[in-house]
Amino acid sequence: MKTKICDEDEAAAEKLPPQVEDKSGIGVYYVDAYLKPLNTTLADGRKVTGKRKGLKVTLAIGDKTGSGLMRRLDVSPDPKRMLQAALTEAAKAADVKLVVADGAIHLDE
Repeated sequence: MKTKICDEDEAAAEKLPPQVEDKSGIGVYYVDAYLKPLNTTLADGRKVTGKRKGLKVTLAIGDKTGSGLMRRLDVSPDPKRMLQAALTEAAKAADVKLVVADGAIHLDE
């Protein structure tokens, strides 16, 4: 069963380098803008949060929490691919599965 968490923030792509000067190497402005819509409450009352601190991305859904790292060398220098890999890692650590499809982020249970 898929539960829609939020729509992808298409405006976040405007914060990708080189449009925005970002000396982090991982696109922190893009990552923060992409994660912002994840901070919501699902219809069943579970709270969903996504946040970044340094290279660490933390995902919490209800009482399940997991984290993943933005890995530039292992994954890709592309901030979009790094973030998707970090979110996948965080979701796996939280024992949930995130699916990004059709412009939306879903929780697959």
